[in-house]
Amino acid sequence: MTTPDPRFDPDPGPDPRPAGTSGSASMGERLARATLSRAVEPGDEHAGRWLRRYGATGFLDRILDTTPAARDDGDAGPFPGTGPKRVASWRLRATAADPTRDLATIHDLGGRFLVPGDTEWPRQLDDLADARPLGLWVRGPADLRTWALRSVALVGARACTPYGAHTAADLATGLARRGWVVVSGAAYGIDGAAHRGALAAGGATVAVLACGVDTPYPRGHDQLIRRVAEQGLVVGELPPESHPTPSRFILRNRVIAALTRGTVVIEAQHRSGSLVTARAAARLGRHTMGVPGPVTSALSAGVHELLRGDAALVTDADEIVELVGDMGQLAPARRGPVLPRDLLAPAAAHVLEAVPARGPTPATVIARRAGTTPDDTLAKLYELHSLGFVERHGDGWQLTNTTTPASNARRGGT
Repeated sequence: MTTPDPRFDPDPGPDPRPAGTSGSASMGERLARATLSRAVEPGDEHAGRWLRRYGATGFLDRILDTTPAARDDGDAGPFPGTGPKRVASWRLRATAADPTRDLATIHDLGGRFLVPGDTEWPRQLDDLADARPLGLWVRGPADLRTWALRSVALVGARACTPYGAHTAADLATGLARRGWVVVSGAAYGIDGAAHRGALAAGGATVAVLACGVDTPYPRGHDQLIRRVAEQGLVVGELPPESHPTPSRFILRNRVIAALTRGTVVIEAQHRSGSLVTARAAARLGRHTMGVPGPVTSALSAGVHELLRGDAALVTDADEIVELVGDMGQLAPARRGPVLPRDLLAPAAAHVLEAVPARGPTPATVIARRAGTTPDDTLAKLYELHSLGFVERHGDGWQLTNTTTPASNARRGGT
């Protein structure tokens, strides 16, 4: 048995939790999870399985080999079924970790480290099972759990078109004004437009990063991420000073999907990472939505493929809220403008359709065109004349050049 490392001592002395963090997790559990967040890659289901079996401190003890040597697994090693290279990587990273320093860093940034059991922990992340985050490093003043209960993810292409950027910003603004939280990944393109749209409306937005929350990425969004941290929340699975990798971007998307009530994809090619988010949302039973684009645009091809499946087509914030919101939050009915002739009774409208577009026409000719008697036709023509639809010239009738304003009442008799 090796000597326990004082950095992972379950009783380190002062409370290592940043101010404002509350919950039932013990000090040792929090320190262990902070260490594991540096030792284990996000979404590692091997680690998740052993974490579920042994708990954070027990799992870390076995990684560091501080438990008694005599175990019931014989020669299979501390983690049967998990490759020795993976275990060696965990051990190397865990040995080099300094959780107290990481917790102090996030505290100095005004942030906190959340773990399962904290009152601010979003319980919908538990739907990820063994791929659930070990913990979340968070910057920003809001309560993540409360915000996540009423949140929607807006994701899409980095190299988006002006149409995509405008649509993302418009949807985010509309959702923010309706009291919904906009969640995205702070990347260029659709993500950035979504965050800016929510911020411009004075609304709530959450940026889920694939790196440490103290490491703005992409660099060009440094100011944007700072604004999100001030007005909203910046969240990440990785400890301070961690850098992004391609795999971490992909794995980050499962958190976006699980955290929200639905995912909207705005412009995505067939191999876009945004589609990974949408598919993760579908697997988790969340709503999956897409905004259509031009059929000639390769940037919308992935979205259109989603829409051919189980995703719902949406075009504005009302339609998104109708899907993810509470019962009765229906989008308004869509219809074109009501024209004055739409308010006519069927008999009068039928005679009006029989009046030729040019030149005065006798009532008898109009009657034949309408398939009605001359007397009925003449009665309807005088009715239409009083409403301003037709005018009389001698023995003929023709359409008037002006029409009366629309009314809420049905015209032209019954």
